[in-house]
Amino acid sequence: MADIIVPELGESISEGTITKWFVKEGDTVNQGDVLLELETDKVNIEISSDSSGVVSSIAKKDGEVVLVGEAIGSIGASTGAPATPAPVATPEKPKAPEAAAPAPAAVAPAAAPTGVAVSLAASVNATPAARKLAREQGIDLTQVQGKDGIGRIYPDDIRSHGVQAPVAAAPAAAPAAPAAPAVNGKETERKRMSRRRVTIANRLVEAQRTAAMLTTFNEVDMTAILDLRKRRKQAFFDKNEVNLGFMSFFTKAVVGALKAYPLLNAEIDGEDIVVKKFYDIGIAVSAKEGLVVPVVRDADRLSFADIEKNIGELAKKARANTLALSDLQGGSFTITNGGVFGSLLSTPILNTPQVGILGMHKIQIRPVAIDDVNMENRPMMYIALSYDHRIVDGSEAVRFLVTVKELLEDPEQLLLQG
Repeated sequence: MADIIVPELGESISEGTITKWFVKEGDTVNQGDVLLELETDKVNIEISSDSSGVVSSIAKKDGEVVLVGEAIGSIGASTGAPATPAPVATPEKPKAPEAAAPAPAAVAPAAAPTGVAVSLAASVNATPAARKLAREQGIDLTQVQGKDGIGRIYPDDIRSHGVQAPVAAAPAAAPAAPAAPAVNGKETERKRMSRRRVTIANRLVEAQRTAAMLTTFNEVDMTAILDLRKRRKQAFFDKNEVNLGFMSFFTKAVVGALKAYPLLNAEIDGEDIVVKKFYDIGIAVSAKEGLVVPVVRDADRLSFADIEKNIGELAKKARANTLALSDLQGGSFTITNGGVFGSLLSTPILNTPQVGILGMHKIQIRPVAIDDVNMENRPMMYIALSYDHRIVDGSEAVRFLVTVKELLEDPEQLLLQG
């Protein structure tokens, strides 16, 4: 008998919530088979079986909170070996195999009854989220075609493949709709917050409660960056196979400003200030379960192309729910871009324990005074710096943001400095 133990989940994570069991009591499992999915504060993690056998008990159900090291079930030695050949022989029921034959053919891909089928599915290049969705929808991964350059399968590939499933399955889902609750005769819907959403809420409140947070604003004339991207865009893509976006410019500008004003690259530990001598920049990404902040490591040492590739890969993993804990830990400063959703101005909240966060916003054509006489319409962006006033003075925060502005308005300087 072997216990199913909640493994170590990563730095500072002591518990998780069971999102879904993929097995039930009595199921036979092999070593390495996925048993359940846990939702933690930062990422979802699949827990695999350490041994082969039969699931003899499940102590914690879907939605329950479990602690690291806790036993949440057990796997016993398989006693069903003699039963395996029985359906093949079936001497006393000659007609049973005939009647049952069509049904197994329809469900065989989902059940993956043989070791060969399991090994074939395991060899498919697919993300964990895609594997999970395939199991839920009963889709054979070996029959799904990945559409990216290396043939890797993502959840969207599973969904598009699942559209071809028999229509006969649709009526089964119809009776499951429960009656909606009502308040004063009006319809409402109540649903439990995900663990990640609860954590996001708690951290945002904690940041506002513990930090002396202020925000300073400025605006950037994006003319030079837009012109540079227009001139260099195709050559950049041909050489690096990635688009030249805005985030690489902002990341480089932030690194330059952090080098000039290092207290924005620090954190508070008790009565000490810990100034970081590295530049791991968090890039806020909107995912289905809420905002996550994967980290671009050593951004000061990366080229524009490397930064764009890193951000693209992290964003794809965030939206496919395949980020590892290592992707999220240890950032020293954060950039968030509300402009992609149309935000013109906002005050970003600190990503504690960091003491600075830069907010980007929508580029908008506005009239700008060029001199005492002339005005021009220019592509302008408001930028915002929220900072912890406990260690960052207002004058330092303002000068930091002015440095970011000046570097962005002279992007060739960024390119020359690497």
